Amino acid sequence: MESKIEVISTVTVKNSSDLYKIVDSLNRNLKDRNLMFGLALDQEDQEKAIFTIYRT
Repeated sequence: MESKIEVISTVTVKNSSDLYKIVDSLNRNLKDRNLMFGLALDQEDQEKAIFTIYRT
């Protein structure tokens, strides 16, 4: 059985110390809809974060 993860959308936003709380809540509440959410610091600008939505 192959697990394939598809990127649906990526957006760059201003980094905030509470962004992870939103991503955590989305992951907890929408995993049954085959969605996963990610957050990473922008390597070029630490004041920005990259928010990504995946279909699992």
